[in-house]
Amino acid sequence: MALCQIEVGDDPKENLDRVLAALAEAAGTPGGCDLAVFPEASFLRFGNDLAAAVEPLDGPWVTAVREAARDHGVNVVIGAFEPSGTDRVFNTVIGVSSDGELVGSYRKLHLFDAFGDHESERVAPGDRPVVLDLAGHRLGVITCYDVRFPELARALVDQGADILVIPAAWGQGVFKEEHWTTLVRARAIENTTWVVAVGKAPDRTRPPRGLPGGVGRSRLIDPMGTVVTDLGPFPSVRVLDLDPGLTARVRETLPSLSHRRRDVL
Repeated sequence: MALCQIEVGDDPKENLDRVLAALAEAAGTPGGCDLAVFPEASFLRFGNDLAAAVEPLDGPWVTAVREAARDHGVNVVIGAFEPSGTDRVFNTVIGVSSDGELVGSYRKLHLFDAFGDHESERVAPGDRPVVLDLAGHRLGVITCYDVRFPELARALVDQGADILVIPAAWGQGVFKEEHWTTLVRARAIENTTWVVAVGKAPDRTRPPRGLPGGVGRSRLIDPMGTVVTDLGPFPSVRVLDLDPGLTARVRETLPSLSHRRRDVL
């Protein structure tokens, strides 16, 4: 499992170069890599004219990611944008298999109209939760602001997700980093599941419009809530082992999911 905490700037080509370099680094790690997870909106940082820059999912940017996934034999989860048919775009996370196939996509449900930002002015909301069958697992996708809505994580687990992946471009601001680290850990604890939360590295310059984004702090968290790694504030690629058998062992000790009161809630 590779956490690919990259910088995301104002040029999709430069961002693609960072993605390809990080994927090559992950694949070249001794022992290899099965799955690489990248931030939300790896295509282009917020604050730019997203509608003018956006490409369809069969466009050259995603195609280059698919080709790299195939060349390296690594499954990929990464954030992009896609046209919505209006003057807004979809904020989309895609899953790419190790043979380069686009296996599925998730359009962000909850838009970040908070802390002075208005994502809904530029982004159209999705309409359904998505679980990706990838790398031998069922990956429930949560994008950034979505993590504040625990009912989404629970719905994904109910749909069979055994790992939650959370690509993000978390906004900077007072207490925001504390919220990020607390919320991603909470989703692991309350669902007794692995969480792979990958944020972009912090903006080094202010975007053309809007608030600066990215706090880094990408984290791998086990089903008991142990923080296996925290990448801090700088660009980094880290490959770590994820033991899927731990989930069953934790749930034997802490069977909270089976204790749910479905008769009243």
